[in-house]
Amino acid sequence: GSKSMSEKTENASNPLDMLKWLIVIALLVGVIVGNYLYEDISILYRALAAVAMVIIAGFIAASTAKGSTFITFAKDSRTEVRKVVWPTRQEATQTTIIVLIATGVVSLLLYGLDFLIVKVVSFITGLGI
Repeated sequence: GSKSMSEKTENASNPLDMLKWLIVIALLVGVIVGNYLYEDISILYRALAAVAMVIIAGFIAASTAKGSTFITFAKDSRTEVRKVVWPTRQEATQTTIIVLIATGVVSLLLYGLDFLIVKVVSFITGLGI
């Protein structure tokens, strides 16, 4: 089956992927540690170095099996979002008003029901609440 094939390819690239993930983690930890160690250096240079290291870490992560799977997923998600028919401002406003009215009606019904239950219970128990 195709499952054993994908397991084989995943296991074959696993040590290399593991090394790549360790490099990614080391780079990101390096950004944090470096930011504290080089406090005297201008914030602009530290920020540029941090952005560069995060981008490099991102490219290394993207070259792993899990990273490429994530990138494919992100591209597919973007395609799906473009297919969505978003409501117009008028539709969104009307829907919001309907939801607010429905919420108000249900809250009044629950208030009335609660009021009745309290009256019935106080009548049965003889306790004037």
